[in-house]
Amino acid sequence: MKIAITGGTGFVGRHLARALAGGGHKVVLIARGKDARDRGIRDENHVSFAGIGTSSEQKLAEAFAAGDAVAHCAGINRAIGEQSYERVHVEATRNVVNAARAAGVKKVVLLSFLRARPNCGSPYHESKYAAEEIVRGSGLDFTVIKAGMIYGKGDHMLDHLSHTLHTLPLFAKVGMKEKPIQPVAVEDMVRILMAALIDGRLSRETVAVVGPQRMLLSNAVRQVARLLGKRVWIFSAPVFVHRLLARLFERTMTVPLISSAQVRMLAEGIAEPAPSCASVPEDLAPRTRFEDDWIRARLPEPKAFGRADLLWCSSQSSGS
Repeated sequence: MKIAITGGTGFVGRHLARALAGGGHKVVLIARGKDARDRGIRDENHVSFAGIGTSSEQKLAEAFAAGDAVAHCAGINRAIGEQSYERVHVEATRNVVNAARAAGVKKVVLLSFLRARPNCGSPYHESKYAAEEIVRGSGLDFTVIKAGMIYGKGDHMLDHLSHTLHTLPLFAKVGMKEKPIQPVAVEDMVRILMAALIDGRLSRETVAVVGPQRMLLSNAVRQVARLLGKRVWIFSAPVFVHRLLARLFERTMTVPLISSAQVRMLAEGIAEPAPSCASVPEDLAPRTRFEDDWIRARLPEPKAFGRADLLWCSSQSSGS
């Protein structure tokens, strides 16, 4: 089969691409070409790269030509410059759907967020839900996957926790009463995406995907700190403090330590779908637990945050 992946060089996209290519499927990575953390994915067998982004229906249709399905994984957790939530989540999804129709692609699988919903006061949540509605109303075969916190090699969870603990051994819980999360391993997410893309599972369904363990993020922090041999001081901070910090990080870091959207996610918990929807069937349900050996194998190289993580340094570097 030929599968196109928007956000193909991103965290989930490149894990999915390797799994599909490893199974002998042809993969087209659709991306702007800005994410250079894993450039090797472009050189994998059966993988081609189209640095076109998602703003042109015509270019997308050309990339989708003779394809069987599209995995729409492109997304952002903070708006920056022209990359607004409306443009990246809503307009891009409309472009993907229209291009899929034009190219004769029959199946679109959308990776959305567990608690994406309308009229909740969060541009991230609302735009993700608008994208879901576009896909559900497309007339194409579709699967909408409302995913919880996804973690694994090269993610923003383990990577950021590790870099934070190597920089300053502090962690502030979001809110005075921490809400639970149910993190899902990227390998489990890829397995579900492939079932929808390759095997035709979950046809015309919207499903929630969370991991097998309900836990607190602070406990995950303690676990990672122990594996790194680091002490960590964990304390509570009001949500408004995190909102202020998120604005600061969004203005100063290439990948914010925490974004405003992530503050909202953690403040309300990432364990239950909103609105309510079905879970995946038992045979597809995530099984990977957040355990020491699994985490240790996926932690990044020891490194503290530095100048390269700052927006102004990054822009100077790219312009030189």
